Amino acid sequence: MTRKNSFIFVLMLLLGGGIFYFSMRHVDSKAFIQSIHTANWWWLLVALGAMIVYLLLEAVVVKIFVDTEHEKISWRAAIRVPLVEQLGNGITPFATGGQPMQMIALAQAGIDIGRSGSILLMKFVVYQGMIVINFVIALLIGFNYIADKLNQMALLVIIGFLIHFAVIVTLLLVMYWPAFTDRLTTLILAPVKWFNPKKHEQWLATTREKIDNFHAESYRMSRRWGAMGKAIGVTFVQLALYYAIPYFILLALGQTHASFIFVMSLHILIVMVISLFPIPGGAGGAEASFSMLFSSFLPNAATLVLAMLIWRLITYYFGMFAGIIAFNVSARKRTK
Repeated sequence: MTRKNSFIFVLMLLLGGGIFYFSMRHVDSKAFIQSIHTANWWWLLVALGAMIVYLLLEAVVVKIFVDTEHEKISWRAAIRVPLVEQLGNGITPFATGGQPMQMIALAQAGIDIGRSGSILLMKFVVYQGMIVINFVIALLIGFNYIADKLNQMALLVIIGFLIHFAVIVTLLLVMYWPAFTDRLTTLILAPVKWFNPKKHEQWLATTREKIDNFHAESYRMSRRWGAMGKAIGVTFVQLALYYAIPYFILLALGQTHASFIFVMSLHILIVMVISLFPIPGGAGGAEASFSMLFSSFLPNAATLVLAMLIWRLITYYFGMFAGIIAFNVSARKRTK
């Protein structure tokens, strides 16, 4: 990682520690330790296993989109992609660093940058589409609970949904409307012309060539119905495992009467709210949202803070640490 990224990573660890310390200010330390001792660690391993399988399934999606009769990516290189994505998402506002980090991982595996851009956008569209579908289901199940107890959070949930939906529409326009992409590129590169007209022409010509390759690759990939169907199915299972993690944590802390579907629905709504916070990882907002929505499931403040801590360790910090390891492991080149 660069020095700047390392600094942000350490800063997020300190911020996470500060949030945990703040959450513990009114919690009985003896009750907190007792909650740790009485926790069912087998269910916590299931929760961690769900996160690991979630990441591995994303690697499967990468393999589905990359592998053709002409080119294949190794499993080692494919697994690096979601791991470095976790690192990029975790240290940048609005998780904007995930896509560039994946691009780097694919480039290190020998995938052409134009093709990797199409692959990542197609993968992102499928992922966002599944998020929106899951959100609609969760909205039907859990929205009344939020609307009754947390009116302000209900508004954030709706705003988060609209943003995700707008992202999908914009990406589809970029992928399948060449004129729109060309105009957007021209607009973005316009300031370069003010300072260096020659450089502007070179960049514009190169960018347009890459865009033409990108649109051709996007169209070709969209015609691979079998691959698209597999990617959609794998992504649906992948997200289901991720959304189920809080349920396994509740089971570990002795809450066996919670509804599996309802807990998953609440987690979907939390993830939607987190996406609105500009701080990397939604720090602060994620913990507050979890505490507000799951407080009624747990017997005391100590158990609630423990659940929140475990949830963040598994869904956020585990991915970042795994991403650091993956980023420093060399990728094997693709096979043709």
